[in-house]
Amino acid sequence: MLSVLRHRTYRHLFAAQAIALTGTGLATVALGLLAYDLAGARAGAVLGTALAIKMLAYLLIGPIATALAERASRRTLMVAMDAARAAVALALPLVTEVWQVYVLVLVLQSASAAFTPTFQATLPDVLPREADYTKALSLSRLAYDLESLFSPALAAGVLALAGYRWLFTGTTVGFLASAVLVVSVALPRLAPTEQRGGRWATTTKGFRLYLATPRLRGLLLMHLAVAAATAMVVVNTVVLVQGVLGRGGGDVAIALGAYGIGSMAAALVLPGLLKRRTDRQVMLPAACVLTAGLAVLTGALSGGVLGWAGLLALWAVLGAATGAILTPTGRLVTASAAPADRPAAFAAQFSLSHGWFLIAYPLAGWLAAQASPATAAAALAACATAALVAGLIVWPRRDTAVLPHVHTRLEPGDPHLAGARAAARGWTHSHDFVIDALHTHWPAPGSERSCDEGGPARRRPVGVG
Repeated sequence: MLSVLRHRTYRHLFAAQAIALTGTGLATVALGLLAYDLAGARAGAVLGTALAIKMLAYLLIGPIATALAERASRRTLMVAMDAARAAVALALPLVTEVWQVYVLVLVLQSASAAFTPTFQATLPDVLPREADYTKALSLSRLAYDLESLFSPALAAGVLALAGYRWLFTGTTVGFLASAVLVVSVALPRLAPTEQRGGRWATTTKGFRLYLATPRLRGLLLMHLAVAAATAMVVVNTVVLVQGVLGRGGGDVAIALGAYGIGSMAAALVLPGLLKRRTDRQVMLPAACVLTAGLAVLTGALSGGVLGWAGLLALWAVLGAATGAILTPTGRLVTASAAPADRPAAFAAQFSLSHGWFLIAYPLAGWLAAQASPATAAAALAACATAALVAGLIVWPRRDTAVLPHVHTRLEPGDPHLAGARAAARGWTHSHDFVIDALHTHWPAPGSERSCDEGGPARRRPVGVG
């Protein structure tokens, strides 16, 4: 897996990602302490609101920022977003009111919502070989999991020597270092893409591409299963460890570490597994494991038989299944979009997948508080089950890249029809199929429906055929 780090451009981008993640982890710890300083016993409400703002920024800001930035280079965009995040980190220690925290969190997470999809869309261009790209995705997953273990330990070390406001300084340094690393490499330029329909069409292009592609609709449902399991772990681990099992606060970190270790194990195994299995053959069983794990947790809580060892094992299994879904996600998005459309597709993936957490987080927290942790686990298990069943239906078993399809809106001499043959309603040919300006509908097997039905006709270029 580490062999991909021999590629200089990717090595610098991976280092930028890892350092920025560490800075974000430090900011998470510091933000909790800052909220307690400002709000005291209401710190939980402040952090809950900040988390909701984060998810709303991810859901709404990413596609808008990506659309507005299409005229700028990807390197310029990422450096600008790192600079914005560094500026917010510098400003956070100076706030004196809770509303100021909300404003700065909105700016910080909006910058992240623009940076992360752009970074993700750049990797397949930097690493065009599928094997290298798969290794890079596994390394990225490992970086996220290691950050969840390393950042709290680093924060504890800093807090032993200085006040928590110094953590924001570490965050600033992390984002600035990330910007320097991005500046140090030349990134492949995107080919110009045909834009139709104005700014609104450009902004929503990624969503339309995503929702028109069957495998991506299946992927979105897999992310619902991930959100259900992750919400149970993130929101209710402290409730289960301290409230149900009666253990100390240090064991909360151990339980969360078990979840992270499971995810890391999946990331290490997946590059080899994906050489023998398709993404669908990996993700759907992983969603089944998430569903079963939440069901087992529901039964253990209802029967009062949940133990410490059982919780750790269950969290490790949920972490592994979550990693098995999250790690190959980039492969599916890359395979489903033309290179020029990848930033929009990754922005849609980022927004839509995080949108599930706006449902899962409140569901996990409210039901556990108002009813019981067993009720919360049962509701989230039902969500994961619905996602799995719907995923089996909408994600075709035979999911091939090359698809035969019919064009009815193109002139006979259009360059795209080179090698096509005449059909009853137009022209038919086969190639790697993605949704774009020329292919607005996914072709159904055996259907004569046009892939560009309802779209604007394209006139034959002057001088062609």
